[in-house]
Amino acid sequence: MDSPGQYEQLVVWTVVGTDIGPLLLAATREGLVNVVFHATDATRDRALERLAARLGTEPVEAPGSPLLAEAIRQVEAYFTGRRRDFDVPLDWSLISGFNRQVLRELASGVPFGQVVGYGDLARRVGQPGAAQAVGMAMGANPLPVVVPCHRVVESDGGIGGFGGGVGTKRQLLALEGVLPEPLF
Repeated sequence: MDSPGQYEQLVVWTVVGTDIGPLLLAATREGLVNVVFHATDATRDRALERLAARLGTEPVEAPGSPLLAEAIRQVEAYFTGRRRDFDVPLDWSLISGFNRQVLRELASGVPFGQVVGYGDLARRVGQPGAAQAVGMAMGANPLPVVVPCHRVVESDGGIGGFGGGVGTKRQLLALEGVLPEPLF
């Protein structure tokens, strides 16, 4: 017999300190569902409100949760240079359609230390004229860093935009050896 509430959505979260500032990590039973940059109090609280509204349950702070443990280990290893990619289970429920297709291609097809243009990524998913839509998909990425939208750049060599800020994008690309380390 099933126990009451066995199938209710569970969302756990914690904040992890990194070289690019605090990251909020949130997970469900399916996997990591959200990563949020600059997770200071106000940003964290807004992100948790959005998660509650989207997933229909109040996220619970649980830094010791087994659902978060591997994601925390992998994020920490990435920022200390001991990990080049992520292999945690992902919960894609916050994104769908074209955006999900683009982000899945990005996650599987653009390795550490490499970059891809918006138009190139559009071609990879069979939509050669959709470079701008790829940019929108990057902005909608609920799993930045883990799904590496920082690796998507402009075809003319420009760095492009970034939800976590261009300075953060530069730091991540420097960590991966694509750009020199920022001087300040």
